[in-house]
Amino acid sequence: MAWTWRFEKADGSETEPAVAPEEFPTQGDAESWIGEVWKELLEGGTDQVTLLDDGSKVYGPMSLHAQDGYEGENV
Repeated sequence: MAWTWRFEKADGSETEPAVAPEEFPTQGDAESWIGEVWKELLEGGTDQVTLLDDGSKVYGPMSLHAQDGYEGENV
């Protein structure tokens, strides 16, 4: 299994991420990585991400924008 992220604009169209994407051996590894780089992705033009397992959608889209004025709580 390969866990990957799809990087999207707010309208759902795919975008090129500001940070080089990786394939991860576990869901936890993928989620840890997004937790580390979400601000860089957001600053680079990614609005939301979708988690994929071997190309199949697991969940998302998940916004990278802060909610309720507190950054980081939504990721």
